[in-house]
Amino acid sequence: MFEIHPIQADILRVLLFTPKARFSELNTTKIGSDHFNFHIKRLTELDIIEKVEDKYTLTTKGKEFANRFDTNSVVIERQAKISVRIVPIRKINGQTEVLMQQRLKQPYFGYWGTPGGKISWGETVVEASRRELLEETNLTADFTVMGVHHKMDCDTQGKLLEDKFFYVVKAENCRGDLAVDVEGGRNQWTKISEIRNLEQIFDGIDVTMSIVSGTDFKFEENRYSTPNY
Repeated sequence: MFEIHPIQADILRVLLFTPKARFSELNTTKIGSDHFNFHIKRLTELDIIEKVEDKYTLTTKGKEFANRFDTNSVVIERQAKISVRIVPIRKINGQTEVLMQQRLKQPYFGYWGTPGGKISWGETVVEASRRELLEETNLTADFTVMGVHHKMDCDTQGKLLEDKFFYVVKAENCRGDLAVDVEGGRNQWTKISEIRNLEQIFDGIDVTMSIVSGTDFKFEENRYSTPNY
């Protein structure tokens, strides 16, 4: 995401509420024409605005970009991330095992959880799960979306560090040769009864397992204090 100058933000704010506007109507700060034209040109180069006859309007890209403004402070609103949390499950000799992944990159270096990642633009939840599982483990599976966990991580003073919505997805009938060591992580099958024996576990693993173990779609929302971000 590119940074935007306050004057450019003012231009976009005008065009949020006015479909088309002249050069003079956009210059709400009344700065010099040459200076203001620089910002108009910059937004045009970024394909955020375009000139139609004698007026300016938002492009399709510009509408999506400007729609994320807080119109009072004229800044881009910070929004929660949307990700998948995949829980690969198998049974071996009557014992249920979960594929756990140790995170070997910052933040949360060394913590154990289950595979997952961000949902890309235009992806469905299952498509994202299929891609992430293959990338992170070299496995394919059958996927079932079991619920959503809204997880907010805060520091010890209560300041919000991360805000994420996880689609919790059960992965069954896993197929392929497991990649144990991958970039940024290490995978291992772990008996469900032994997950708590792992050295460092992500907050919320109990919620994840509860969602996966249920039969109905479930929504959970939790705030955690995280001293080791």
